[in-house]
Amino acid sequence: MKVIVDQGICASSGNCVMNAPEIFDQRDEDGVVVLLNEHPPAELADGARKAAACCPALAIQIIEE
Repeated sequence: MKVIVDQGICASSGNCVMNAPEIFDQRDEDGVVVLLNEHPPAELADGARKAAACCPALAIQIIEE
């Protein structure tokens, strides 16, 4: 799995961090998503998928490798 984020369209909702805090964080100054782990381990895959599905701006893409 590969996770890709588009900071340019991020809505700063924080849904990603709530669903997968091991993979995502937010910048302190504006709340924009920060990707912590581009290739999360299998045990975090469901959280990454849920974060992508819950993103209101569709700023997270999951590529299944």
